[in-house]
Amino acid sequence: MAPVVHIADIHKIYESGEVPVHAVRGVSLDIHKGEFVALMGASGSGKSTLMNLLGCLDRPTRGTYLLDGIDIDKLDRNELADLRNQKLGFVFQGFNLLARTTALENVELPMLYGRHRRHSSAEVRDRAMHCLDIVGLSDRSDHFPNQLSGGQQQRVAIARGLVNQPHVLLADEPTGNLDSRTSIEVMGVFQKLNEQGITIVMVTHELDIARFCKRNLILRDGVVVRDEPTHDRSIAEEALGLLHQAEAAAKLTHAPAA
Repeated sequence: MAPVVHIADIHKIYESGEVPVHAVRGVSLDIHKGEFVALMGASGSGKSTLMNLLGCLDRPTRGTYLLDGIDIDKLDRNELADLRNQKLGFVFQGFNLLARTTALENVELPMLYGRHRRHSSAEVRDRAMHCLDIVGLSDRSDHFPNQLSGGQQQRVAIARGLVNQPHVLLADEPTGNLDSRTSIEVMGVFQKLNEQGITIVMVTHELDIARFCKRNLILRDGVVVRDEPTHDRSIAEEALGLLHQAEAAAKLTHAPAA
């Protein structure tokens, strides 16, 4: 099966004064449907630049990038925007929700801003509500961001990233603004999505978060220095299991007497 993401000898060079900055140096990799990949590295390693290239938010200086078999170098700006809207979903560290817009309306937004809208208002609403249901927030659809916890806001952001049924979901430090417990909850959502066959690529600098993924790519100075399966993923799965046990115990404790 052809990879969803295929990049070959990708370089990204920024012209900054007299000295060019070589942010990504000849990276080649394939990502197949259903993978859950962590991009890791220290500040300045090139992981954010590589994520921007994968998300078609920037173009490589040279090299080949095929997204679902489409060569992005052959697309003009409008075509690239359409491709990004149709085939990619985004989740950001800062949630990026509109403050005066309900959870449901925030999730609907990607379906409303495509150049070629193909859905009726009812279809848009039904699809957005379905995505909120996937992340366990259908009962918060009419809430505004300031009425939601940080973890709930990030789950709304995940639902928004899913609403156009992307081929790849890109997450940039999605737990960076969350505490440890909420981070585990959010990573549990990502794991469930991946189990349903959704391809996920996630930038993180936290080893504990990377353990939830199936494959770790480590960058240094713009080069992939390690690309391997996550060997100790059981640690993350154990943490998720303990959280679920605690939640179940809490429900029993607060259950009304028979």
